[in-house]
Amino acid sequence: MEESNKFIRLCTFESFKEIWSHYGFGTDQRDLIQREFTRIKDVTYLDHAGTTLFPESLIKRFYEDITRNLYGNPHSHNPSSQMTHDTVESVRYRILEHLNTSPEEYSVIFTAGCTAALKLVADSFPWVSASAEGSGSLFCYLTDNHTSVVGIHGVTGPQGVGTVPVLPQEVEARAQNNPLSGSDGDECLVPHLFCYPAQSNFSGRKYPLSYVRGIQSQCLYPACEHRGRWFVLLDAACFVGCSPLDLKQHPADFVPISFYKMFGFPTGLGALLVRNEVAGLLRKSYFGGGTVSAYLVDEDYFVPKPHIASRFEDGTISFLDIISLHHGFDALLKFTGGMVNIQLHTFGLARYTYMILSCLRHSNGRPVAQIYCDNEFENAAEQGAVINFNLLDGYGRVVGYSQVDKMASLFNIHLRTGCFCNTGACQAYLNISNQQVKSNLEAGHVCGDNIDLIEGRPTGSIRISFGYISSFEDCQRFLKFIANNFVAKPLRLAQERLARLQSASAAEGCSSSEELTTAPTPRPARYSLDISPAPSPETLTQEAFLKAEKSSGKTCTLTNIFIYPIKSCAAFEVTEWPLGPQGLLYDHMWMVVNENGVCLSQKREPKLCLIHPHICLASNTLRLQASGMDPISLPLETSEESPGPRTCRSKICGDRVQTVDCGERVSLWLSEFLEKPCSLIRQSPDFTRHMKIGQEDGVSPVALSLVNEAQFLLINRASVALLMDYIINR
Repeated sequence: MEESNKFIRLCTFESFKEIWSHYGFGTDQRDLIQREFTRIKDVTYLDHAGTTLFPESLIKRFYEDITRNLYGNPHSHNPSSQMTHDTVESVRYRILEHLNTSPEEYSVIFTAGCTAALKLVADSFPWVSASAEGSGSLFCYLTDNHTSVVGIHGVTGPQGVGTVPVLPQEVEARAQNNPLSGSDGDECLVPHLFCYPAQSNFSGRKYPLSYVRGIQSQCLYPACEHRGRWFVLLDAACFVGCSPLDLKQHPADFVPISFYKMFGFPTGLGALLVRNEVAGLLRKSYFGGGTVSAYLVDEDYFVPKPHIASRFEDGTISFLDIISLHHGFDALLKFTGGMVNIQLHTFGLARYTYMILSCLRHSNGRPVAQIYCDNEFENAAEQGAVINFNLLDGYGRVVGYSQVDKMASLFNIHLRTGCFCNTGACQAYLNISNQQVKSNLEAGHVCGDNIDLIEGRPTGSIRISFGYISSFEDCQRFLKFIANNFVAKPLRLAQERLARLQSASAAEGCSSSEELTTAPTPRPARYSLDISPAPSPETLTQEAFLKAEKSSGKTCTLTNIFIYPIKSCAAFEVTEWPLGPQGLLYDHMWMVVNENGVCLSQKREPKLCLIHPHICLASNTLRLQASGMDPISLPLETSEESPGPRTCRSKICGDRVQTVDCGERVSLWLSEFLEKPCSLIRQSPDFTRHMKIGQEDGVSPVALSLVNEAQFLLINRASVALLMDYIINR
């Protein structure tokens, strides 16, 4: 009880302020949220690395701008077009100013996003194919990189360009004090490209910006081992959302960014910043509208425009979206005072959450979380406002991230799960081999799905991330959510670790903002820090688990049986019920769909819970009742005498399912009650769907009805009571 009370005290704003003093932006953070982000009332939004959220005044100012001013196509020369051209150019200048550089140093090429910017570099970089005369160009990248960076290999591979994946620890460990000279003839002019993220989108680790000059000067690996001219692509998409980037001090050759990561709006707009010194190297084959000075239709002749932005922005740019960036910069400056303030605010929230989460223990002393990071959140220059982790149960087994995600949704907590388009980091932190990736694919797991565990091993993890609108209350609600739902009681804390982290926080909390945002003295890299290492599946055998359960003296009693004949409608309680090949007979056999055949759930249509189905096995009927409606009955099985039912296809959890329409009469009944066009469909008796999760080799597949994942769902009464308390207290 004492440690539980200590946890409660830790989850107070007073305790937070003792740990971190750089909170907010001079005004009440809650007031900012209530004024500018009314749509997130009662929502704990923790996916700012996915996208931050735009303030409502940004949209209002943008709307006022485009309704007050006349913006024409910038390729014309009339007054409205000139207005657009001048405004777009001022936005380019503002982007450069934000990154502490100038038009003399860099050019801004607008793209459809960061991925499009990366593809532009891949397609236009002057790759040299390997041949008998020379080794050719190298495409090198940190293994902790976004898929869109690694995907450049799809362009370079067919051209005979060498590929060098670089482990994070190798960059400095394999550095050489005597860089290669550039005096060995033509081979020294061969261009090579090294790509790395300013901040990992997986763990939030910030890689030293000094790598830029280190690679360019061929002091760091891999540049120190390969002659040629080295260029650096710095992926800043994740970094610039919460951190200041100084391109004058760290002049990367190519810098792709996405603006929705910074402002939340507009989406689908990014930019590639290109250092003017290297702009002339980029090659371009296709030419679109507005990119050429002259061309001929009957000859292979065209002359590109001299300025790099004009040369690479094919067609009409998204000029209204670009103009909206002015209002994004205005809002950011108005609400926060600048990127240094944002960095301190968000890092403090992440540091506080990390400290408590890493100290949470189950009643038996086992850790609650395994956190994937390379530091102890000591300095904002080496760690972003991102925490990546998996939860562990009291036996040390990983709790599937899909379970956590679904539970979080019930509490209006928005987080991210999976591998976050960063397979390299996911493999390294979760210790997943290449062969396991291939085996997981054969087992049915693909990027972005909900298969979170295969043979007890995690396929991904959970990520929470903070933005400038994040508040202490977000941390508080998240930590209480973990403690209330995933910790075996009584809750315990790792006291020694907590005292050490609190002591470090107290000391560093008094440091200046400059000290907290300056890179510390380099130290040996640790690619994986296991705060609480999860045991392998062999560590806890099924026999040992059952023995532990038995020795605990706990027994389970089945108290209620509920049938849900129609997906997302009310339950039908029984005291006994026959089993069928898909579980409880007729459970989840029907579902309601809209006019497009999309399944309706209570998330989309809450009134579904007011429809009460009742099954009568004696009369072979399904009876539907709802307030204000006459009851309606339909047969459990399709009558052989009735006209052929209309078959259709729908989707359940990504699976295509074949269904049968239950007819116009029940469709009209449902449409009247729900006040929108909809139909009732039934799983086709000729269609079989199998369970994906938890299937072992050699075991017969388990047939499913229209349920999400499994034939049965067991819920303990404590969870129901907790949920009821939550609903009552809302």
